[in-house]
Amino acid sequence: MSENTSRYFTLEEANTALEIIRPLLREVLEIRQGILDRETDTWRVIEKSLGNGGSRAASQMVQEFQRLDQLVRQIQAAGAVIKDINQGLVDFPTLRDGREVYLCWKYGEGQIQFWHDIDAGFAGRQPW
Repeated sequence: MSENTSRYFTLEEANTALEIIRPLLREVLEIRQGILDRETDTWRVIEKSLGNGGSRAASQMVQEFQRLDQLVRQIQAAGAVIKDINQGLVDFPTLRDGREVYLCWKYGEGQIQFWHDIDAGFAGRQPW
């Protein structure tokens, strides 16, 4: 087991974990999109808050980033590995033919149906 892997999942365990992870990742993606939608405003708020010690909008952003961090930590605590927050890619360490690989899931997919070698990434996905 690699030093970053706390456990290996069976396909059934990983799909069960999705019941917890899916709504967390949905909220992560919603917060991310909200931040991106306000990107221009975000820089204005940051610049303004540096000059006057803060603002309501800056406090709101801090809360959003704190919630984002909390959600990511919850997903990681479940044993999943967030691979790409922009696409909603999540991997689950597993063993296949005696070697460590990842079960691969993308937000919006139903159940986990793919896997890839650890160094192959999303482009190397294969049907389970």
